[in-house]
Amino acid sequence: MSAEYNFREVEQKWRQFWDENQTYKTEIDHSKPKYYVLDMFPYPSGAGLHVGHPLGYIASDIVSRYRRLKGFNVLHPMGFDSFGLPAEQYAIQTGQHPAITTEDNIATYIRQLKQIGFSYDWSREVRTSDPKFYKWTQWIFMQLFNHYYDKDANRALSIDSLVERFAESGNTAVKAVCDEETPVFTAEDWNNMSGHQQQEMLLKYRLTFPDESVVNWCPGLGTVLANDEVKDGVSERGGFPVEQKKMKQWSMRITAYADRLIDGLNEVDWSDAIKEQQRNWIGRSQGASVRFKVDRSTVSEEAPEFIEVFTTRVDTIYGVSFMVIAPEHDYVPYLTTEAQKEEVEAYVNWAKSRSELDRMSEVKRVSGAFTGSYVINPFNDEKVPIYLADYVLAGYGTGAVMGVPSGDQRDWNFATHFNLPIIPILDAQKEIETQADNTKEGKYINSGIINGMEYKEATATLVQSLEERGIGKGKTQFRLRNAVFSRQRYWGEPVPVYFKDGLPYLIEESELPLELPSIDKYLPTETGEPPLGRAEGWKYKGEYEYELSTMPGWAGSSWYWYRYMDAQNEEAMASKEAIDYWQAVDLYIGGSEHATGHLLYSRFWNKFLKDIGLVNEEEFAKKLINQGMIQGRSNFVYRIKSSNGEGKKPVFVSAGLKDQYDVTSLHVDVNIVNNEILDIEAFKAWRSDFAEAEFILEGDKYVCGVEVEKMSKSKYNVVNPDVLVDRVGADTLRLYEMFLGPLEQAKPWNTNGIDGSFRFIKKVWRLFYDEQGKWKVKDEKATKEELKVLHTAIKKVEDDLERYSFNTVVSSLMICVNDLGSLKCSKKEILEQLVILMSSYTPHLSEELWSLLGHEAGTVSKASFPKFEPSYLVESSFEYPISINGKVRTNIAFPVDLASSEIEAGVLANEVVQKWLEGKTPKKVIVVPKRIVNVVL
Repeated sequence: MSAEYNFREVEQKWRQFWDENQTYKTEIDHSKPKYYVLDMFPYPSGAGLHVGHPLGYIASDIVSRYRRLKGFNVLHPMGFDSFGLPAEQYAIQTGQHPAITTEDNIATYIRQLKQIGFSYDWSREVRTSDPKFYKWTQWIFMQLFNHYYDKDANRALSIDSLVERFAESGNTAVKAVCDEETPVFTAEDWNNMSGHQQQEMLLKYRLTFPDESVVNWCPGLGTVLANDEVKDGVSERGGFPVEQKKMKQWSMRITAYADRLIDGLNEVDWSDAIKEQQRNWIGRSQGASVRFKVDRSTVSEEAPEFIEVFTTRVDTIYGVSFMVIAPEHDYVPYLTTEAQKEEVEAYVNWAKSRSELDRMSEVKRVSGAFTGSYVINPFNDEKVPIYLADYVLAGYGTGAVMGVPSGDQRDWNFATHFNLPIIPILDAQKEIETQADNTKEGKYINSGIINGMEYKEATATLVQSLEERGIGKGKTQFRLRNAVFSRQRYWGEPVPVYFKDGLPYLIEESELPLELPSIDKYLPTETGEPPLGRAEGWKYKGEYEYELSTMPGWAGSSWYWYRYMDAQNEEAMASKEAIDYWQAVDLYIGGSEHATGHLLYSRFWNKFLKDIGLVNEEEFAKKLINQGMIQGRSNFVYRIKSSNGEGKKPVFVSAGLKDQYDVTSLHVDVNIVNNEILDIEAFKAWRSDFAEAEFILEGDKYVCGVEVEKMSKSKYNVVNPDVLVDRVGADTLRLYEMFLGPLEQAKPWNTNGIDGSFRFIKKVWRLFYDEQGKWKVKDEKATKEELKVLHTAIKKVEDDLERYSFNTVVSSLMICVNDLGSLKCSKKEILEQLVILMSSYTPHLSEELWSLLGHEAGTVSKASFPKFEPSYLVESSFEYPISINGKVRTNIAFPVDLASSEIEAGVLANEVVQKWLEGKTPKKVIVVPKRIVNVVL
């Protein structure tokens, strides 16, 4: 064997071994406790992985390997969220079917993931675009369609049971989550309805249903986008303009689960930041709904009789000086007077261009338009002007809010801008002429029936009055809205629905999966229908139109962890045995950007699946860790501006000299820069326009500038892990990514630092082989010093892995290896345990050394984690520094349990000490136990 570690040969050997022997294939094993480790599965982009992507995967793999060593049966799968816009955009541009692009991208990802040495059970791989997978996504959709949420039972119940209750007693006694405008009807009314009318009524209760809602419509992409897919009024992907548009969409009644979604956060070990984001997104608040009568004198006949608002501060109702409704509200045309029509229409069109996120987050800019109409305050009968403002959204609450400028800063800004009254309502409010004061302290003034009262009494009095007069009621409101469940695209799950007489019906379960049909191109039809409208003859039973929208990106990702439990099952999404055994995900690792998307929708679907008896756990992931982003380290070259222009040779000046010139900074490919030194020849070859470039150097080097930015192809700072695995090996990459810092924190990537991890791997190898490549491990008894070094590492590694402190484990292993090297340790007893300790981080190296130590090939993952023995860390002796008149002259070791008088006698009898005493008798000897001995002459 070579004295130098041949990482390429070793890593290739073990990757092949794991593949051929299915080393990490997992089966149900009731003799062991289970542990389920899951990564948020990736979308397979054409760019493949960069070094930032594997960060969470390496951490989850370390935990998986560690838990196996601790005796757990570990499920650690991988798959691909393979429906989505990028493959479809490519299909639109090239005509190539998205499945082909997706398949190619997945092949690249699998190759890259395998070469980093992850212990995935690849036999369980899933792909959301595989009909065998999305058959069950469609099946879950069907269950949602066939259930409603019963408030008394506090869970989903079968729609059939609801039909029975309607037939027996109507809906008067039914407490269910349903549409706001659902009418009250008796059993007689129900039984007299036609089948068509009954189905229409049931749509008001079903957990998924077609609905008209305001969405982020992106004409350039031809689809609806989620809020997190829109930035500054344009699509995050492609930068296309996005407008607010009312469209017929499938919706999911996630609002039914709002209380459980908030309360369930107390049951999971997730970060406080994620929990808080979800609580804010759901937005549970106590308050009251109030109906303001519309002044009929200026409105059209079609205008509503009342406008209803929800407020958490009904106590402020006497301070209302205006009402605001959303620009996209249905009432706008009927409330707008002829004189205000032009201004209102202009404002409505402007507001369409702004995303919901922009509208909600804008606090400084004030905009609005007066409709010309008024409502009447039900408590003082005063006329209140109705305005439009983009800070109100039609989809939130009723799409209308009452403006109380003395108590709300946003309302104060609006009132000040439009010169509206600011009415003080509490004697404790201060300086409301300069800003709002939202205090609840003091007694009410200018407030009619609650004058002189304090907050609690005033609120109760007003709510009682609302309810007695039939113009409002106390209410719990949620900010959360029903989730849009449609995408006007081709590359997604078909919705298993057909339409008959304008109403949706499910296809038969036996007809699943409903597969994507072939189409000629991946664009909407000429009449504006989604791409599925191009499918020739695609009709249910040749007669009824299928739903032409597909499911959104979050459909398959809302349940996929169950499919991993039993990935090949053709009879169910997973068997009861598998779900009963694996239960829930014990550790989930992924990005915090999914807080109010995937993580919220997944919790919703999981609770529904529990309600219908398919799964056992209320929450699908017990612990969640959000890995931080690895940021790119960008490099720059500096071009002298006078060398710009056609026909001129570009001249670049080194970073240390750039201030002497007028320059333009340009990003340069970090892969041709080493320790900030540019490879000039590689740079010339990188771009043809730089082939004749000239350089002003520092000495004989061109030094690049550096800056930390997001890793991006456009900044040329993407580092491909393939390059590093080829240069220093996968184990080195794994170590280095963990060593960069705490998993949860963002950290800059610096390829220069990876050499330290590479040297460490070589240092481990030298514990086993001498400089001539000769095996030097011996079957000899370990010394106390060697055992102390080993067990110090065992304790630290175990403690740190239990608390997911991955970076400090690397430090502990480095210290251990350095100390064993200093002790020239070559004892099998020690090195065998070291190999196991390292195996979670450096699996290739560890498998090689494990087999060389005489164990069966490929079995290091079946070993047991070393048992920490505290006794090896107990010191039997302490080496005291001996100070004579303030200067340390020698060191003497004494047993730790020796009495001070015996230590003193031993010190004075020592030859070196006697030499320094020169026959003198010390005035005193001070023994500080386990610290120092001071001899004073």
